[in-house]
Amino acid sequence: MSLARPTWAMAGAPAYLTAASKAGNSTWLVGLTEAGDVVFELPIPSRGHAAAAHPYRAEAVAFARRPGRFAVVLDCATGKEIARLDSPEGRHFYGHGAFTADGKLLMTTENAYEIPAGKLGVWDAEDGYKRIGEISSGGIGPHEMIRLNDGGFAVANGGMQTHPDYERAVLNIPTMQPNLTYLDAAGEIIDQVEPPADMRLNSIRHIAADASGRVVIALQWQGNPLAPVPLMASHRRGEELTFFNHPETAKLKQYAGSIAISADGSEIAMTGPKGGHVLFFDGVTGAPINGRALPEASGVAQFGDRFAITLAGGLLEGGAEGGNMVEIGGGYSWDNHLVSIRQG
Repeated sequence: MSLARPTWAMAGAPAYLTAASKAGNSTWLVGLTEAGDVVFELPIPSRGHAAAAHPYRAEAVAFARRPGRFAVVLDCATGKEIARLDSPEGRHFYGHGAFTADGKLLMTTENAYEIPAGKLGVWDAEDGYKRIGEISSGGIGPHEMIRLNDGGFAVANGGMQTHPDYERAVLNIPTMQPNLTYLDAAGEIIDQVEPPADMRLNSIRHIAADASGRVVIALQWQGNPLAPVPLMASHRRGEELTFFNHPETAKLKQYAGSIAISADGSEIAMTGPKGGHVLFFDGVTGAPINGRALPEASGVAQFGDRFAITLAGGLLEGGAEGGNMVEIGGGYSWDNHLVSIRQG
């Protein structure tokens, strides 16, 4: 039955998904081609954060921004809502999720805020997205999770304890300890790494990986706002975290957003939505290349050998040495992520 469902080609072959808002506070999931054409915009109940694309069916899950309680499964070929995911009592979503490689299960990052503990909700994508269980994320405050090429997952446990009664306030600064957790395809934790003591307030938030399994990390500093700390790190299993400084890091205002590695592995791009700035690093050594002032720079994903970056009014298609600005009409204000669709 799943093979009879619409494919991404039938949905207009979008290359990217992103959440966006418009004037009047309307909120949308938007599908974009590599040329910056809008192939669909589908309404969602309130502000979204990221989305998860099914590996081969034209289905996407749009997640509410933390501490939202909804996720909407959309048929991107017909524009219809397939299912509405509501977080269980005592849980809220963290804005991210990922499908298993076969597309049968959806995993969602969640906050069990009364415990507190990080959880990964498990939903059956073959049975109406019925919730069938949950597993530990391996830490507090799981945010982005991604599927790796081996079928396992990497989870960014940000370390920040929050509670919806206190909006987005961080409640555990004295004991905060983020980590990067790896799970195998069955959901078993197989590795973890934590920052050293002097970096424990550097929340591990957003991640990307290359074909070899190397993970690059966008960090958000929760300590002294004037402290000169790096906001980019990388990791390979079995090693310690490696942090990378950049002379323009301060322009991100201690808040790194999305991160991506170019397809050829030569560049890393990291956005700073609060500072309207993007940092570029050498993809092999991690050495700083340069930075670019880009208004409202938000999501970043691979585009050819370089990047597509959402910003005010459209997309930048390029990298550290320049690129092509593509205007996108519609008055969109993009949220933090640009999700690449791997079409099967």
